[in-house]
Amino acid sequence: MKPIRMRAQRPGSPGVATVQALFSKGWKKARGFFQALGKSAGTFPSLGNAAFVWLACGSLAAGAAEAPDVAALRAEVRGLGWLVFAARSAAGDYDLFLCRPDGSALRNLTQTPDANEAYPLFSRDGTRLLYRRLARTETINGNDYGTQGRLCLARADGAGAQTLGGDGEFPWASWSPDGRQLLCLAPQGFQIVDLASRKVVRTLPRAGFFQQPTWSPDGRAIVGVANAFGESWSIGRMDMAGGAASAVHVQDCCTPDWFPDSAHIIFSWRPAGQTLNKGYGWTQLWRKAAKGGPAQLVLAEEGRHIYGGHVSPDGRYVICTGNMQEDGDPAHSGAPMSLMRLCDAPLIIGANAALRTIHPAAKSGPVLALPVGWEPCWTLHELPAGGGGAKP
Repeated sequence: MKPIRMRAQRPGSPGVATVQALFSKGWKKARGFFQALGKSAGTFPSLGNAAFVWLACGSLAAGAAEAPDVAALRAEVRGLGWLVFAARSAAGDYDLFLCRPDGSALRNLTQTPDANEAYPLFSRDGTRLLYRRLARTETINGNDYGTQGRLCLARADGAGAQTLGGDGEFPWASWSPDGRQLLCLAPQGFQIVDLASRKVVRTLPRAGFFQQPTWSPDGRAIVGVANAFGESWSIGRMDMAGGAASAVHVQDCCTPDWFPDSAHIIFSWRPAGQTLNKGYGWTQLWRKAAKGGPAQLVLAEEGRHIYGGHVSPDGRYVICTGNMQEDGDPAHSGAPMSLMRLCDAPLIIGANAALRTIHPAAKSGPVLALPVGWEPCWTLHELPAGGGGAKP
């Protein structure tokens, strides 16, 4: 979870044909190829041109075969709204993209070769979109992206974009349940901002929280990452009524988000005591009741850190980003997103004997490999065709 640096596009990056051929042989072979490539470059190098859009779904669109259970999952989610995420464009900048949950119908929303966009968030009703826009020359920082650049507001298809304030204003802005207010996390503490007037209408104590705050769908609580509760990198919950804060899970956790029921949290956690990855271990996706209780494994993979878990609005699926590098690697080329059914959890990808001993009932799939992306968000709201490309 350390800051990361921008890397220029690497000559000789794999093209569309190479990626298609790899995925026609299966996800494991493709993953192995990019792991080997990543080791030589220190990270996943840029895929070159528009090859990243093929990384997971392009080969399938071209007719490559996949396992029946994966194909069934892909068909199951195809019509369930839209995903928005940040990813590198053919020009090398980070733009925002839309695709169907199965990876199809991918399109660029922002098309701004002179700027980077990141951290897209649909409003709860799926009609509007918040995101950050920063200079092309500025590194997207895996820890501070919610404070970088300017906050932008647009319709959910990217049209009608406008900036809200200057650089660094409205830090970590996320939606209120009704879409009329923003939750921000400033050095002074939490701020509730009226969207129409852009004025702070309420404050709450910071209480050790420092990134990734999200307002619960029922409006009663905040969840975020805190250096508090006796440990660093903990997940905390704050009561909106009185500002009381409590730990959800402690030590080496990040990217929390709410389930639609406002009672449970999805988050990333790197459990101590792992022997793989030179003893550092791999970050995994977990769930837990927001007010306490045992944590439950959702997804673990040998060879990838898993971040950015986001539960579908109907509570049946989860999407996330995985990478060999920490932080989801936004400053380089990112990595394929993944989608799975929550009813299939716990799910372990790879022959991790130690982890399977702890979770003997864990399945091995199915998991959809989606396009390369970072910090995805899901809406069931149907969006108009076209749109996007607006430049505030």
